[in-house]
Amino acid sequence: MSDWVLQLYHRLPAPAQAAAAGLRGLYLRSWRYGRDTERLVEEALEREQWKPQRWQAWREERLAYVLHRAATRVPYYREQWAARRRRGDHSSPELLANWPLLEKELLRRNPHAFVADDCDVGRMFHEYTSGTTGKSLDLWWSRDTVRRWYALFEARWRRWYGVSRHDRWAILGGQLVTPLGRRRPPFWVWNPALQQLYLSSFHLADNLLPYYLDALARHRIQYLWGYTSCLNVVAQHILRSGRRDLKMRVVITNAEPVLEHQREAIAEAFQCPVRETYGMSEIVAAGGECAEGRLHVWPEVGWIEVLEEGVPVAPAEAGELVCTGLFNADMPLVRYRVGDRSSLLPDSGPCACGRRLPSLAGLQGRTNDLLIAEDGRKVYWLNPVFYGLPVREAQIIQEKIGQVRIRYAPAADFTPGAARSIVERLRARLGRVEVTLERVEEVPRGTNGKFQVVICQLSPEERAAGALPEPCPK
Repeated sequence: MSDWVLQLYHRLPAPAQAAAAGLRGLYLRSWRYGRDTERLVEEALEREQWKPQRWQAWREERLAYVLHRAATRVPYYREQWAARRRRGDHSSPELLANWPLLEKELLRRNPHAFVADDCDVGRMFHEYTSGTTGKSLDLWWSRDTVRRWYALFEARWRRWYGVSRHDRWAILGGQLVTPLGRRRPPFWVWNPALQQLYLSSFHLADNLLPYYLDALARHRIQYLWGYTSCLNVVAQHILRSGRRDLKMRVVITNAEPVLEHQREAIAEAFQCPVRETYGMSEIVAAGGECAEGRLHVWPEVGWIEVLEEGVPVAPAEAGELVCTGLFNADMPLVRYRVGDRSSLLPDSGPCACGRRLPSLAGLQGRTNDLLIAEDGRKVYWLNPVFYGLPVREAQIIQEKIGQVRIRYAPAADFTPGAARSIVERLRARLGRVEVTLERVEEVPRGTNGKFQVVICQLSPEERAAGALPEPCPK
């Protein structure tokens, strides 16, 4: 959502915001679901019983198609291969190992070059995201891709857990669904088209959380979805308050791994299982946790390589995940560095859950830190601060309450106006805060070659010392 549209939305009274959310929900539903949805769901569930040999044959055929289409119809890759031929390089594009690794920055810099030339982006679904890397991305999906993706989503991120898109659910996500300065409910918006209660992740202060819990009960929410860290804040509040009327069927996490203490707290608070998921808007890898605790990979989504310094690691060893998308052949990403580390577990036959799907070991490097506002709110999802701005990469560091430093590597067209937008957007989420902008050529990396987008350097005492405003009347 553009800044001016968001500002206009925030000026609307709550009933008008709900109406706008409903219209947006109808639009999304028309893209995501159709007459063939149930068939696609059943087909996805049936594929879970395929034997490894059948999966291998299907995936090799699909990979060959994607590589051929990328090399011949996608401008970026076609030009790359033409340049190689001019240099006398006769490597075959049919072999995945002959393709270079793709960096997010190349995709960010010229996203249209990765769309096949027989596609019209004006007729495609435009997804705008930064994932967990702090780098904004423009992505395009055809209607067929959107519907097949949400059928997989329905099959393996809902049906596995005994729920469906027709059940009432709530999400703690990164959208500014209500103005930051609001101190009276609602801190959410109900989307009837998707049966969804979208909860703000920017108002998670102790004196405001009771309103969240009342909303969950009032809307008869059956399952929760959201960032692990945000769900944990809500769970901790429930446990402290002793409230026991919010029993869910399942809590589903995304964007961050689930630490054991978080799983225990969330499960106890909501009296239900907690299931971890893995995925990204680039649609080059995805997975879901089964009841046996294994994170099953979805083979039809992407071809996953596990590399260390560009070299394949030994079986079951951890390394960088490099993925080639098999799902979205209209914007194919080949050997894409997703920025995560893990390992593929060796095939040991069907899982005890009954599915014959490969599994990833625990993911590394997908946990963002949190920031503490002066009023005690815990703020997590800050990547939208950089959406649409000429910033190659950035890092937000909180050194004191009310004081934040932003390291940013500007693109060539960075302007003073972009700098002001960064400060304004951060304050829109964090409130009154002193912001220092630190221009860098590159954000410093850790030993694994990655950097954490959000870092909180406050001591445990400082984290607990944020002043909370007086409770507001209902």
